Amino acid sequence: MSLTAGIYRHYKGQRYRVLGTARHSETMEEVVVYQALYGDYGLWVRPAAMFCETVELEGEPISRFALEQAEPDLLDGVIAAP
Repeated sequence: MSLTAGIYRHYKGQRYRVLGTARHSETMEEVVVYQALYGDYGLWVRPAAMFCETVELEGEPISRFALEQAEPDLLDGVIAAP
């Protein structure tokens, strides 16, 4: 699975910019580092597997985060995700 750098919309409506991936220092789990594009523009991390998963909304499966605008130059292309 791969994750493209860019702007994503969370299924609840807010927008985020993926900044990169990192590893948890204890478990080596891959996490996605992203920034809110609203409010205080806080930085967040979430396990990559969870970032890329689908959720159910009104009985329909949808992506938790959907790519709206690719920004391949942001991180020199594709970010590896588990």
